[in-house]
Amino acid sequence: MAVTRTDQLARIDAAIEAGVQRLLELQHPNGYWVGELESNVTMTAQHLFWHHFLGLRTPDLDLRIANELLARMRADGTWSIWWEGPADLSTTVEAYVALRLCGVDPGAATRAYINANGGIPKVRVFTKCFLALFDQWPWQRIPPVPVEMILLPASAPFSVYSLACWARQTVVPLAGVMAMRPIRKIDVDLTDIGARVGQSKPARPHGPVRRRALDAAEKWIRERQEADGGWGGIQPPWVWGLIFLACRGRGFDDPQFAKAVEGWQGFLVEDGDRLRPEACQSPVWDTGLALLGLRACGVPATHPQLLRAADWLVAEEVTVKGDWAVRRPDLAPGGWAFEYQNDIYPDIDDAAVIALALRAMGVGEAAVRRGLDWVVGMQSAGGGWGAFDADNTSEWIAKIPFFDFGAVIDPPSVDVSAHALEVLAPLPEHREAVERGLQWVLAEQEEDGSWFGRWGVNHVYGTGAALPALEACGVPHDHPAMRRGVAWLDSVQHGSGGFGEDVLSYSDPAWRGRGTPTPSQTAWALLGYVAAGEERSDAARRAAEFLLSTQRPDGDWDEEHFTGTGFPLDFMIRYHLYRLYFPLLALGRLRERLSA
Repeated sequence: MAVTRTDQLARIDAAIEAGVQRLLELQHPNGYWVGELESNVTMTAQHLFWHHFLGLRTPDLDLRIANELLARMRADGTWSIWWEGPADLSTTVEAYVALRLCGVDPGAATRAYINANGGIPKVRVFTKCFLALFDQWPWQRIPPVPVEMILLPASAPFSVYSLACWARQTVVPLAGVMAMRPIRKIDVDLTDIGARVGQSKPARPHGPVRRRALDAAEKWIRERQEADGGWGGIQPPWVWGLIFLACRGRGFDDPQFAKAVEGWQGFLVEDGDRLRPEACQSPVWDTGLALLGLRACGVPATHPQLLRAADWLVAEEVTVKGDWAVRRPDLAPGGWAFEYQNDIYPDIDDAAVIALALRAMGVGEAAVRRGLDWVVGMQSAGGGWGAFDADNTSEWIAKIPFFDFGAVIDPPSVDVSAHALEVLAPLPEHREAVERGLQWVLAEQEEDGSWFGRWGVNHVYGTGAALPALEACGVPHDHPAMRRGVAWLDSVQHGSGGFGEDVLSYSDPAWRGRGTPTPSQTAWALLGYVAAGEERSDAARRAAEFLLSTQRPDGDWDEEHFTGTGFPLDFMIRYHLYRLYFPLLALGRLRERLSA
């Protein structure tokens, strides 16, 4: 029996009502939303590593970390970077070493996999650096980045500001640690997986230039510590910043060192007898998207919980200059960061999404104006927007042997640019920036009609962001770019109506738009359909039906796959609230169009 339009609307209304109730239940009393930001077990293993180096290990910590690592070990004895992804050597080695430190033998299958893939000699630079701390790999056999780079001016052909902010914040302390070559031995024999014990050569006595560089690096690091004690709101610079300070002789009598150790406690996820740290936290991002979803679903802007969320976001506005000002010295600060405390590194994506959310609430006009002025000022020369910096596009840097750990620059991306266009398009004073950005996004459309997704997996994310941006910019629904985007979505829709894309699409074009359907990816596609004027199409109906039929009785959805991206292939993310607020946003926008 065919489902009538009235029946479909009734089911959408019921799904929205249940989903809204569920999302409101998950709001923090302070007004924000935050879901766990899940990554991979290297975060857990490295938590043990730096606690060992600083002399902070306890039996209880060892037990809970071992339980977490064992719970995430696959049947073949390996670990991966994302849900159901292929085994990863560096991740498996770090988990193996951590378990051995905890007195647990992961088993012969794990050793067999590690050795069959080359053992410790074949792991990434970051893994070797942690092993070098324990005298399991020689410091001198790791491709170095000289700490003296901190002395180079930003105007030089290469400086720390040539790196993306996440790489910059990590490389400065790590380069200093590599110059000092510290060792804190472990009582574990890892030669069975290729360890090289006792081969590190001690650091040479520091000459005047190196001493000056180490002093400058410490000053640079200290100046960038955030209010929560960390650096950049992310794990790598936080951990290596602590290790660097410890190597410089700093301890708990140093207020900044003590604050960093204490602040990290807020990143720990307590899971019964298991413990894992988050690599980062996403309260601003989650809150902005939750507000957009709730408003799209018709929750009034006067709702007390939405007002609390809006007030919290307004208070999170960034009002100080950060590293971005190196390339934009005359630009006034504004916008929002991703995390609780990350004022030095606001990002364009959050600034755009929060401005959209506050505009939907009708509040924070002055903060929105400052944020959007900042976004316009951060536009790169080609017309697009990167995430944290303008014109951070020196691709040759990735060829430096040290940088084998993923993205090290921050070039413009379609998804960030699309969000910027969506919020800027209605403002006549920013018409020139919008036109330049629109032309850049149109030029970035792939031959198959999709758009690449930098910060979400992958072409479904990019296409689901680009189509609403085009519509906001006044591109007509019959424009060739719109039609090609819709045709691509049609070509990858599953028979169930859902959409899914595997992380492998970042390396293999055959996986574009292919993978297990998920709520968040289906919602992105549905957002694209609605923006392209396809809300009454059979494809949009079936995408909505997938969301309706997979919703849980409590209004939520299940999603175990990783659909968020840190570094494509190298660091993937499962945002635990993506499964909820994106479907609500898509269903809300669909319901609005169908009712028009």
